[in-house]
Amino acid sequence: MFLRSQLRDGGRVPASVQPYFFLSYAHTPRFGAGGPDPDMWVERLFRDLCSHVMALTDLPAGAEAGFMDREIRSGEGWSERLGAALATCRVFVPLFSPRYFASEMCGKEWYAFAQRAIHQGALSNQPAEAIVPALWVPVPPSQLPGPAERLQFNHNTFGERYVTDGLYGLIKLRGYAEQYERAVYELAKRIVRVAETVRLEPVRPLDYRGVPSAFGPTGGGSPARSLHVTVAAASRHDLPDGRSPEYYGDNALEWNPYHPVAQRPIAYVAEDLVKNLNYQTSIGSFDDEAGHYDSKQPPTRPEILIVDRWVVEDEHRRQRLAAFDQESRPWVNVVVPWNRYDHQSRAKETELARRLEETLPVKMGQGRAACRAAANGVANMETLGQILPQVVEAAAQQFLRHAQVYLPAGSTHTERPRLLGPMGMSGPPAPPRAPFPPDTFGGHNDGNDSNDTDRGDADDSES
Repeated sequence: MFLRSQLRDGGRVPASVQPYFFLSYAHTPRFGAGGPDPDMWVERLFRDLCSHVMALTDLPAGAEAGFMDREIRSGEGWSERLGAALATCRVFVPLFSPRYFASEMCGKEWYAFAQRAIHQGALSNQPAEAIVPALWVPVPPSQLPGPAERLQFNHNTFGERYVTDGLYGLIKLRGYAEQYERAVYELAKRIVRVAETVRLEPVRPLDYRGVPSAFGPTGGGSPARSLHVTVAAASRHDLPDGRSPEYYGDNALEWNPYHPVAQRPIAYVAEDLVKNLNYQTSIGSFDDEAGHYDSKQPPTRPEILIVDRWVVEDEHRRQRLAAFDQESRPWVNVVVPWNRYDHQSRAKETELARRLEETLPVKMGQGRAACRAAANGVANMETLGQILPQVVEAAAQQFLRHAQVYLPAGSTHTERPRLLGPMGMSGPPAPPRAPFPPDTFGGHNDGNDSNDTDRGDADDSES
């Protein structure tokens, strides 16, 4: 109860109740009632890792060396405890296996922790990678989702047999006991080294039940999805008269609306956040892309348009945005960052907001239907991370509705299946349904989430 109240009230959690590492794994179902518990081998690994971490650090007696959620998954308050552990642990240790990347729960755990690291990286403009993967069962590269595939990690340092058989093979076979001990000890050393190097700060927990999966809607091995992020902003060289250049760089992609709290430009933070949703992401400037839009062509990917309200002060950019708004492109969703601690922006907030509404009436209405906070003004980097999955999902759903449908190779049309013979069993199989293009998306949000909470300017807190 103390831990939950501390986090709810925005306070810091004492170090003595912060787990050093979080072990994330996919539960293996029992073969039958009363049979052996297949997860007992994971529990042994967890105990061994905790023992090594305690020996390698100066953690005080009673401190939590590690956390795994087996004992609370079905208990009261398990979601709050899980969210608290992900918000305070120093290192995230996913146990790779084919089952792991097919698990929505594991994808949620990964997403919650990775978003926290992205947020800290945005504040410091320094990498904050604190994920240390372990091979429970070797996984073919084709089954790795983007977030796992992009990890720079050398498993070979844990031993050759570890790479070929994984920890599960080493722990099950008596002849590999020495290799198992070596691999676990090396893993513990890597956990401690990363924890001491990165120093990831605790944050307020996310509502674990509402976060998306970092592995996408269909898990690892699904076709790659793509999304484009466009930034409509000025550079420091062509600002409106009187506008401070401290929020801008040499081009639109260097715009940093949350300066000085955040040190990383918003385009690159958004890129990282979208990649954490298992997308291949590209970024660009609206100035460079405005002349290349063609509303008559089907879309090739969903898009996010990040808009600085100050662009309406430049008449040339304002006209290009107005022309873009007249194009029918519902798969492009708008995000409007708004730093209320920027005194110049706050002084002109009413005027700039009104002019942007007049310039982009269609896009602002569409964006507000998908996520009110995204269009009304995203108050800080933390809120950006919380609302962006909803914005991306709405854009992806619109893309599915408007993307071109491809017929199977060699087919010019498909026929409705017909039942032939008794019970339809004697006839030839029905032709396959026409699939979507290679970029596929899941989810169910139709862009009109009536349960959305307006979190824009009302959230002025900084973590």
